[in-house]
Amino acid sequence: MSKQNPDADVAFISALAELLNKNDLTELSVKREYGEDDSLDVRVVKQSNIVSVTTAAPAPAQHYAPAPAAVAAAAPAAPEDPAQHPGAVTSPMVGTVYLSAEPGATPFVAIGQAVTEGQTVLIIEAMKTMNHIPAPRAGTVKRIVVEDGSPVEYGAPLMIIE
Repeated sequence: MSKQNPDADVAFISALAELLNKNDLTELSVKREYGEDDSLDVRVVKQSNIVSVTTAAPAPAQHYAPAPAAVAAAAPAAPEDPAQHPGAVTSPMVGTVYLSAEPGATPFVAIGQAVTEGQTVLIIEAMKTMNHIPAPRAGTVKRIVVEDGSPVEYGAPLMIIE
């Protein structure tokens, strides 16, 4: 936060988060200069409908102020939200995702691989129970969104099958 007016910084960060959501961006990074030795570095990141904000301590002055038009122009370049994709396979539960049956084993599926409806595409461990997640439809794996061993929330995108 700046030495000048913390309330103005909070309003600025809130406006950035609103801009992030309004323009369907996934990340926004801005440096706001208040003077020679007072600045605010803000990075706002959206992940699975969660918005997080990080700020940094004042840094040496760099004369940089992004134009609002430049930020708005970045919206079309934002990557597609995998949760909104029609071929998204979403998590039916909270847990830890595994792409193979055991460590070091061949993954259940790979990008570009054809799958059949009902075929196991990954496992989600929840409460020490290994839950096999089947492909909801036949198709080709276009994208795997999660990493092996990562935690997932209910409804989080796991992969794209088209």
